[in-house]
Amino acid sequence: MLTKTLKPFSPPSALFAHFFISSGVIVVWALYLVFAFWALYTIVAVYHWLKYSRASWVASPAIAVHLLISLVLISYALSGHIFFLS
Repeated sequence: MLTKTLKPFSPPSALFAHFFISSGVIVVWALYLVFAFWALYTIVAVYHWLKYSRASWVASPAIAVHLLISLVLISYALSGHIFFLS
């Protein structure tokens, strides 16, 4: 059994001291980079799926579901709440 209470992880303050920015800003910018990579990847994937899947009835609904779920996850990661539940 644990005798001490658990504390959330926080990076050492000296690690980001010479950058003059907080670790929270770095996390937000890292999430923006993930979003940019996701957007580029999604554009390429949708283009190839629509171009090479010729007459697939699965393509449009799958793309719509992918975009909706990804939008919900990314909005939650960047803002901390889901846009349609708050």
